[in-house]
Amino acid sequence: MKPRRPDDQPDFAAPPRAATAEEANAALRARFQTLLDQVARNEALFRKTQALELELLRATSLAALFERTIDGLREAYALDSITLNVLDPQHELRHIVAAEKCSSTVLAQVQFLDSITKLAPQLATATQPWLGPYQAEAHRRLLAGGAQGGSVALIPLPYANRSIGILAFVSRDTRRFSRELASDFLAHLGLIIAICLENTVNRARLTLSGVTDYLTGLHNRRYLQGRMREEVARAERQRGSVACLMIDVDEFKAVNDGHGHLGGDGVLAEIGRRIEQQIRGSDTGARYGGDEFAVLMPAAGVVEAQVFAQRIHAAVGTVPIALPDGMSLRLTVSIGAAARPVTGERDPQGVAGRLVAAADAALYRVKRAGRNSVECDPVAVT
Repeated sequence: MKPRRPDDQPDFAAPPRAATAEEANAALRARFQTLLDQVARNEALFRKTQALELELLRATSLAALFERTIDGLREAYALDSITLNVLDPQHELRHIVAAEKCSSTVLAQVQFLDSITKLAPQLATATQPWLGPYQAEAHRRLLAGGAQGGSVALIPLPYANRSIGILAFVSRDTRRFSRELASDFLAHLGLIIAICLENTVNRARLTLSGVTDYLTGLHNRRYLQGRMREEVARAERQRGSVACLMIDVDEFKAVNDGHGHLGGDGVLAEIGRRIEQQIRGSDTGARYGGDEFAVLMPAAGVVEAQVFAQRIHAAVGTVPIALPDGMSLRLTVSIGAAARPVTGERDPQGVAGRLVAAADAALYRVKRAGRNSVECDPVAVT
């Protein structure tokens, strides 16, 4: 062994230099400033969220709520995209929004769902948001327009022990939404939106229930009867005429039996839409009851009524109707038409009742003869 010389020293690293008091104070000040900055950011976020929640709570229509949710939250939180998924198995919300004429750009970011359980079973009863990396297989159906991102926040909209929707925040930044982040304020936001959604839908129901059939978006029977009395009285003053169509969907029971009531509702909604596309601005279309529709035509005689009835018959029967289950059906309608001059009458309600009865009798003759046709009442004005 080589003898150790007296001046040999152990090969140890030099101990770190102790921080001076000034350096320690500087580090503490930097840490304190970081905490102050974080508090300021949190305070700003809280104020922004509070202001947004107030705007959402002030929404008086479904269209306004959708716009404030989509545009307001995307801008406020600097998100790349937002999708609002809302539960709408009876298509009620779709008809309400159509009546309110919501912005098409906003509607492009709203998806109406028949079921949340089938689309995202883990969120159907959840109350807490899910944050994490974007996964195409799990998330693509929750994002409108083929949106993709680096990370997502999926926020349930809880109401009455179930989720009535899912709000999806998308960011290209893979670190924006991670599972380690606190999500309490997002859960609170989801609860506020769910409450606003129920409030605006209930308000729309109250507004529309007296005059509108929510399934088809057309007016209801009660409204039609009132309008008919008004138009008969107007025709009396102007010595004009009024026409009425009664429309029945052929073999509708087979649709319900073969495709369920959801399929039947889809058929009625589509037929209502096709009728509405054909009517004039002065006409009134209505769902009269069940699978029967009616159209009131002011200042029209039998010629106009017959031409219009043929247009509706072709509009319904020419193009197959797509069903929610992916199948399609080619359906037909039977139509009875009647027109009456209104002169010397002092009973608008009686005239309206007789006009409807005449159109209904013509419809009965069509159905008795084999359906899928148009019949005009023989006592008519040209």
